[in-house]
Amino acid sequence: MKKHSVDKKKIEQAVRLLLHAIGENADREGLRETPERVARMYEEIYGQGEEDPRISLRKQFNEEHHEMVLVKDIPFFSMCEHHLMPFFGKAHVAYIPNGTIVGVSKLARVVEAFARRPQVQERMTGQIADIINEELQPKGVAVVCEAVHTCMTLRGVKKPGSTVVTSAMRGGFRNKISTRAELMALIYGRHDL
Repeated sequence: MKKHSVDKKKIEQAVRLLLHAIGENADREGLRETPERVARMYEEIYGQGEEDPRISLRKQFNEEHHEMVLVKDIPFFSMCEHHLMPFFGKAHVAYIPNGTIVGVSKLARVVEAFARRPQVQERMTGQIADIINEELQPKGVAVVCEAVHTCMTLRGVKKPGSTVVTSAMRGGFRNKISTRAELMALIYGRHDL
């Protein structure tokens, strides 16, 4: 997986064309620098992500901890690949070590790497779980993502306040209902689930 390169000149040309297409004068004072601003924004959103999320997971430590490790409320921002509109929220990432652990900040880096591309939440959730499962080979992996999709809140059905929740469960989280219930209680603070 390579780092995304951003062609700022092409983005500026595209934004100028878009402004003209919606009936705007791209040369008026308020819009004159907009193509440049949008190009810088896209470079920030798409061009500075982790080159390969696997790299974050390669530094592991031998540790005989075999209980759940959960990093919750990891903020993420991504762009819906269907409309190129933002979706944002938080990810909860858990794994059950199998003799090795990883620095907890590395789990947040994996979330960031997959969010920094045109994406759908369903795929992103599974990608995060799969790469952690492949690299750490734990007893189980769980990823739960909660997000607001502006393509649904600002346009289309216009349903502000709605949240999309996706999950990906691997190993012990998929096979053991009690482990999954413990995870949900830790995430949502409820013990009656």
